[in-house]
Amino acid sequence: MIPVLLWFLFQAAPLMDLPNVTENPYAAAADIALGQKLYKGRCAGCHGLTGDGGKGANLAVRDLPRAQTEQALYRVVRYGIPETEMPATLMAPREVWQIAAFVRSLGSASQDATRGNAAAGEQVVSAKGGCLQCHAIGLKGGRMGPALSDIGGKRSPGHLRGKLLDPAADLVDTFRLATVTTKDGRKITGVRLNEDPFSIQIRDFSDGIHSFFKEQLASVHVERRTTMPSYKGRLSAAEIEDVVAYLLTLRGNVQ
Repeated sequence: MIPVLLWFLFQAAPLMDLPNVTENPYAAAADIALGQKLYKGRCAGCHGLTGDGGKGANLAVRDLPRAQTEQALYRVVRYGIPETEMPATLMAPREVWQIAAFVRSLGSASQDATRGNAAAGEQVVSAKGGCLQCHAIGLKGGRMGPALSDIGGKRSPGHLRGKLLDPAADLVDTFRLATVTTKDGRKITGVRLNEDPFSIQIRDFSDGIHSFFKEQLASVHVERRTTMPSYKGRLSAAEIEDVVAYLLTLRGNVQ
């Protein structure tokens, strides 16, 4: 609640470090180079070195939904986004503008694309790939993995392709396998949904959700692996491209 309140206070207060400009005042080549260094240290962990997404959104696109204007992009970098993992920063205004300039360059430079057939990819996802056993698209599918309904607006073709071929690479903290053993001897394995110093929540493979206070548990073991299989060798190169093409069409408008 407090971060959200602070964000609204930032919006209501006079933004002394946000001049009324329509263009980034620090967008020269030297500024972009400095922005890249700042980005690598502060942003790449979530958004990827080339901005193609991961834990954070895909930035290597020509249109950023939350940052259509230069001022809007500055605000996102400077003040974060409430109720998301995008934090505010105490960087100097010039550094914020430089990161913003580098982020814009990612969209301009992005050449990543796919020649796949989206209609064919949809068939692979729903049939041969078995993706809906674990992932939801709109109202269809499972819940063991993250929902894919708006994945096309968040991830680049390269990131999606890489995830299909090597799903364990760049594994985020959520959706990891976890096993807990209670003090009375019960053992439960599933996907970790949430965890804090005092509690943990797990979704088991029957779609049941279990929540425990850690004082109730004899052990908690979280693995650095995922239940998602690699499709390398299971799908042809053409089928992989078809799946990527289909996933890129998913932007939150599916039923």
